[in-house]
Amino acid sequence: MLWVAAGVVAFGFIIALEIAARSHGIQGPLTNQAREVIFPPKSGFLLYASLALTMVVLTRRQRLIAAGAAIGIDVVFALVRWALGVRVADGHPFGNGALWVILGCAVIALTRRAGRERVLLLKGVGLGLLLVAGRKAGDIWLLITSKTRPAVFDQYAATADHALGNPSWLVGRMVRASGPIGAHVLDYVYIQLAVAAVVVALYQLRDVAVQGRFPRHYLVRTFLVIGLLGPAIYMIFPVVGPVFAYGADGGHWAVANLWPDTPPPISAPRQMPFDEITPRNCMPSLHTAWATAIFIHSRKGPRILRFAGAFWLIATLGATLGFGYHYGVDLIAGAVFALTVEAALRSLARGWDRSGTRLVAHGTTVFAALLVSYRYLPMEMAEHPWVFGPLLLLSLASVVHGYVRTTRLWEAEATPVRQPEPQPQPV
Repeated sequence: MLWVAAGVVAFGFIIALEIAARSHGIQGPLTNQAREVIFPPKSGFLLYASLALTMVVLTRRQRLIAAGAAIGIDVVFALVRWALGVRVADGHPFGNGALWVILGCAVIALTRRAGRERVLLLKGVGLGLLLVAGRKAGDIWLLITSKTRPAVFDQYAATADHALGNPSWLVGRMVRASGPIGAHVLDYVYIQLAVAAVVVALYQLRDVAVQGRFPRHYLVRTFLVIGLLGPAIYMIFPVVGPVFAYGADGGHWAVANLWPDTPPPISAPRQMPFDEITPRNCMPSLHTAWATAIFIHSRKGPRILRFAGAFWLIATLGATLGFGYHYGVDLIAGAVFALTVEAALRSLARGWDRSGTRLVAHGTTVFAALLVSYRYLPMEMAEHPWVFGPLLLLSLASVVHGYVRTTRLWEAEATPVRQPEPQPQPV
């Protein structure tokens, strides 16, 4: 019933986005996804990552057949496009095969399976399609923010960022000094964040086919909820980022061409108009939130997975700041947001109690306080950085400490106490 309810809510949300997108004259997530059955997909890597999630419910032999079929279909598509002289201008030359196999699994589940086998296979299909649909829905959300929020709050975020020492300007100069190699590495990490999440999720779901059920909580759930709730905050606090508001990418809409060489001067902030193209997707930083979730869920894996999770978090933070996509205050809000969502989902999976409710309430309060302070106290934060800078870091540290302490208590409660072996009685 929980899976059915989640599916109904997700489908209803996507339908609503489809209607909203068409009302603004753009294609919705359902239309974009339907096009990728035939036309070159926007992200072939994401479609194959979605297929990998679907295949966690299959046996080893079935996985080989599914992967081979996907690759074979992509080869056929490539040959047909080559024969017809079709050029792949905007998209990937592969990925259609993965989508076809996922849809084929859905057909097999409905026509050739029954009982628990059908349910498990449909769950796998739903998991794969949710990842794709979440990406499509997120893209539409960004377009909607640009068309419905003509004014942005970048001056408020940039002014508050003085309390942290303008980290985007500092890291931006460091990335520029690192040359093309450093920039390419950070760019790849930033773009392929969803693929990294799938790698961690595959480790968590490695025993699904054997056990015949999914675990109560895993990374994909957190990833999707962050992507669902985060864009709603964009509508409340629209921000385009320093490379647009204070850099050359903003064109004539920018305050000035200051990023990353010259930090913006401290002055009374105000809302500023911006174009109807650039997404208002900075507050909070969802890339930071997703990377934080990857880091948390990789802690239970082998050493190489833990190392990869830590690397992805550090590199994502460097990319978000170094490319001028976010302010430092965005990152703090994103980390608090991720920890709060993770705490809520873990509490939901294990059953709500006082400790879970207290942790979620604390994270929600800190997150709301951050947004309010960025909006209404930016001048005070900029003029007293030695007061507000440590306060911002302490607010994040309080949520991190509360999460670590509470989850350790949950794990200790879940660990069965080993009973002492009975001692032989003397005759």
